[in-house]
Amino acid sequence: MEFSRPEITKWAQRVLPVILGAAGGYAYYHFIGCTSGACPISSNPYISTAYGGVIGALLIPRSAKSGASSGDKQ
Repeated sequence: MEFSRPEITKWAQRVLPVILGAAGGYAYYHFIGCTSGACPISSNPYISTAYGGVIGALLIPRSAKSGASSGDKQ
C-alpha cells in the first residue's frame, strides 16, 4: 500500500496541529501549571495535553468545497 504525496500532505495537515497542540498543552502543564490543584486544566497533565490537542484540532484548516461558494452569489 503506497501513499501519494498529496495524500501524505493532507494527513499531515490534519494530524500535525493536533500533535503540536497536545505538545503545547503538556508544555503549559510542565512549565506554567498549577501546583495547588485548584486549576482544573493546568494541574493535571492528561487534561492539559488533551485540551491542547482539542485546541490544535480546532486550528485545522477547512478544505474548500468544489463549486461556487455562497459568498459568490449576486
